[in-house]
Amino acid sequence: MSKDRYESPLASRYASEYMLHLFSADMRIQTWRRLWVALARAEHALGLPVTAEQVAELEAHVTDIDFDAAARREKEVRHDVMAHVYAYGLAAPSAAGIIHLGATSCYVTDNADLVLYREGLRYLRGELLSVMANLAKFARQYKATPTLGYTHYQPAQLVTVGKRATLWMQDLVSDLEELDFVLESIPFLGCRGTTGTEASFMDLFEGDGDKVDEMNRMIAAEFGFDRCFAVCGQTYPRKMDSRILNCLSSIAQSCYRMANDIRLLQHDRQVEEPFEKNQIGSSAMAYKRNPMRSERICSLSRYLMTDALNAPFTACVQWLERTLDDSAIRRISLPEGFLCADAILRLAQNVTDGLHVNEKVVEATVREYLPFIATENLMMEAVKRGGNRQELHEIIRQCSMAATARMKEGEKCDLLSRLAAQPAFGMTEAEMAAVLTPAAYIGRCPEQVDAFLARVEPLLAGASAEKAEINL
Repeated sequence: MSKDRYESPLASRYASEYMLHLFSADMRIQTWRRLWVALARAEHALGLPVTAEQVAELEAHVTDIDFDAAARREKEVRHDVMAHVYAYGLAAPSAAGIIHLGATSCYVTDNADLVLYREGLRYLRGELLSVMANLAKFARQYKATPTLGYTHYQPAQLVTVGKRATLWMQDLVSDLEELDFVLESIPFLGCRGTTGTEASFMDLFEGDGDKVDEMNRMIAAEFGFDRCFAVCGQTYPRKMDSRILNCLSSIAQSCYRMANDIRLLQHDRQVEEPFEKNQIGSSAMAYKRNPMRSERICSLSRYLMTDALNAPFTACVQWLERTLDDSAIRRISLPEGFLCADAILRLAQNVTDGLHVNEKVVEATVREYLPFIATENLMMEAVKRGGNRQELHEIIRQCSMAATARMKEGEKCDLLSRLAAQPAFGMTEAEMAAVLTPAAYIGRCPEQVDAFLARVEPLLAGASAEKAEINL
């Protein structure tokens, strides 16, 4: 393979073979040809001068695309669609004269895009479900494993490892709901003419609007769409692109949040993403285990979130019935958005499938901060023994500040011994230690995990068990 030309890392390193093929020139032009076949078939069925033999010849040459002939022709005419009309006519000469009859370029370009985007969303849906299924398994396994919770990335109260995973899952459930809404709301453009008036077909069908409607229904149904846009200009409304890329951006936002949490936890050695036997963590520091997969998720997610801005900027400047300043940017932003979302979800599958919890480290962290977390319970117990709640609160405050200062000097936490030395508490250090059971401080985390998974698991019935292999 030649390496003297730029190639997108999304293609060479990150995206799946499926997504690369879906947005390939071959798939794109095959879809154009399938649209030309569908148009010819509908026109034949509705009585226009298109023969069954011409339709059959077009059907026989959907896949044998002469890209060189099309490229030569495009160099002459400066029009990619007409270049491919020409190349298709060379392959199916008896039908050359009826290809694209009554249509405008957007009949093939826009309808093909909608078909490809729909298939891309369906594929991403499967990948999203796989990530969610991995997290569901992880959450169930660790639903009652106490871990230190953080607010402002400062130690707070205890949660559980599994409960934290449901926070990540809940974001992804929201993304799934949005993705399903977008999938269900994609209409077909149909064959509507140069300004969306269907004037050319009213001429072809001699003013019979019912036949025009039937033609569009037939073509839409052939591609699995149950409706067309109610009205349009030459193109389908570019707001549709905004809706699609916003959906992909939402997935990126959720995956970024999860991956960033994993990076923070890996810094503390509480949780680690998969690390292969021969993997090198650093070129200089051989001991390192960098969270490179999670870092890559964050990096690609930033790209996708900014890429999604292209669609609203394009949608807002579509002059009247259309302008062509959408074409070049859509060729880049939409396919790359899908490739990037695919790469992010593949990485997320890989990370969540092999996410490792260092339970001893988690337990040690809990133990280190549990005396602070337990102070309210200790205060309540001391009040039961006759103590004054306000006095005890001030003692806890002073002792906590002193213990924290000691910890900042690298020493062990001595909060319990400081509190036990206070006569107002009326408790020994051993009595205080007896209430330091981590499970007593996790609230309803296990029940919350069970309830959440019970609601979500029906969505996961179709999740693939296939493992995502990350090559680079």
